[in-house]
Amino acid sequence: MFPKKIALLISFLLISIISNSQTLNSDKTFLYQGRIEKLKNDNVILIGTASSVSFNFTGNECSISLQSVDAYEHHNYVSLVLDGKYIGKIRIEKGAVQAFPVKVTSNQKEHRLEIYKNTEAHTGGVLFAGTTAKLTSISFKKKKKIEFIGDSITCGAASDGSDIPCDKGEYYDHHNSYYAYGPTLSREIGADYLMSCVSGIGMYRNWNDENKDEVIMPDAYPNLYLTKDASKPKYDFAFQPDIISIALGTNDFSGGDGKKERLPFNPEKYVSNYINFIKMLYEHNPKVQIVITNSPMVGGERGVVFEDCLNKVKNAFANDKAHKPIQIFKFKPMNPSGCTGHPDVADHKILADEYAPFLKKLLNEK
Repeated sequence: MFPKKIALLISFLLISIISNSQTLNSDKTFLYQGRIEKLKNDNVILIGTASSVSFNFTGNECSISLQSVDAYEHHNYVSLVLDGKYIGKIRIEKGAVQAFPVKVTSNQKEHRLEIYKNTEAHTGGVLFAGTTAKLTSISFKKKKKIEFIGDSITCGAASDGSDIPCDKGEYYDHHNSYYAYGPTLSREIGADYLMSCVSGIGMYRNWNDENKDEVIMPDAYPNLYLTKDASKPKYDFAFQPDIISIALGTNDFSGGDGKKERLPFNPEKYVSNYINFIKMLYEHNPKVQIVITNSPMVGGERGVVFEDCLNKVKNAFANDKAHKPIQIFKFKPMNPSGCTGHPDVADHKILADEYAPFLKKLLNEK
């Protein structure tokens, strides 16, 4: 479709070094976090929701070079945090690498810029191709770590209509991963985080697919790009979180769009897939604490069935002495105020405030 662009992407991937944890480059000038793919010359593809690159620099301005990279050309977004202050989203138009100026407003001698992928893995990667900044060394403090596995709610999808109204633009125009509940609560309790989430995805079926045409989370998760594309690199499980939070079920319980065939919810299949998914996570994270959650969007009779399924998943590991007992967290019901029936940024703060004390207590017990 776009042979030059695809050729460029392939050349990047051939020389890449796969990485998806908190890492520093060789001379300690860039800090990478999340699902990313490191390339040569300190270039990196930000893949997953809220994946990031950070650096320290001196001076009162710099520019950063970014490109939206996918099998087809379209725009993408990152969020910027300068000296600990969120300064907004940048829209990266389709096409070649673009330079974006960043101006400093504080009088600090040294500054830190954090660049977060604002959108999801399925919207393509964001290539960080360098900066003009006068770089200084960067380091990170060892913190407790949480991984958030989920769907569009976890991703912060459709949560922000401040720049483009909900009834305008593309689905990903309304994403804001930085203010999703997982990153928000992690900042509040001083934890590092990894986001492994995909809009519309489920544990045994997706929002509008009976696991016929689209990948479900148990199949997508081991792929670095959260896809079923076998040509993409595998995820290396290097993050090794203290807690894995799993929030999957909203789409399994969904009725779909009402046009495509939708079978009745299958609790046996949901529970079976959930149990096998947890077993896979334990294989790679033997010391982890698993937390499984309900959904603030699933209530009534469906909510009762949902909680029963979660209890069955937990009980399946009741005699497991090799791992920490599985915990269940229940979000309160919510009438969301975001786009297309999703929580908005304010709603995510509510979810974060609900969940943070629970996770903080678990981290303090470790």
